[in-house]
Amino acid sequence: MDILTVEQRSNRMRRVRQRGTKPELAVRRALHAMGFRFRLHRRDLPGRPDIVMPGRRVVIFVHGCFWHRHLGCSRTTTPKTRTDYWLPKFAENESRDARAIAKLWTAGWRVHVVWECEVLRPEALRRSLLEFLICSDTEP
Repeated sequence: MDILTVEQRSNRMRRVRQRGTKPELAVRRALHAMGFRFRLHRRDLPGRPDIVMPGRRVVIFVHGCFWHRHLGCSRTTTPKTRTDYWLPKFAENESRDARAIAKLWTAGWRVHVVWECEVLRPEALRRSLLEFLICSDTEP
């Protein structure tokens, strides 16, 4: 049972930010510290990627584990109330993400997804980003 009313819960969820989140800022700081420069939230690209490196044809999405359903992650919980609302919402989020990634790949962009829980291990995050970016330099 939810301790908030439906209206209170709705107001709280409405305030969840889409841009400038803590995980996104952590990824941006890591990239900047490694010497990479980038653009943010390009509206002309499918899915409006969080981070775009046009010269490298690379995009990075920073996904929240809850909203984008990170498989096997403890943060990927399903609310106990109003599951008839949440399950289709989560399914649509996953479907929209898959469509955006497919369109980007088709257009020749390399795509990397950083999950919210990965940001908790800064060194592993840095290594993952570096691996992806170095690999994207060598592949066409």
